[in-house]
Amino acid sequence: MNKRSAKTVILAICLALAAVSGAAAQEAEGGAAAAAAGGSWKYIAAAAAVGIACIAGGLAVGQIGAAAMGAMAENPELSGKALPYVGLAEGICLWGFLVALLMLLI
Repeated sequence: MNKRSAKTVILAICLALAAVSGAAAQEAEGGAAAAAAGGSWKYIAAAAAVGIACIAGGLAVGQIGAAAMGAMAENPELSGKALPYVGLAEGICLWGFLVALLMLLI
């Protein structure tokens, strides 16, 4: 999957979630219905936070990892400088998990 199609898929998912959440907000105007809708939508929002963060982290690790391996193939001494950047890209997934955890706990 190239960069353009990955961005298109992520954009389509975000737009679909925004459209569905807007429709649900219009339907859930009553007190009990709003509480029930809020309870179920927080799980969908948490799943979207983790999913989008992991997709973005995977794309970042793919790009950075390929560049790091290419640089290390030419100069093996760069491994100590290149690998921490891969770890920083993986941190995106952890932030998505933390956001989802806060959504579910609060």
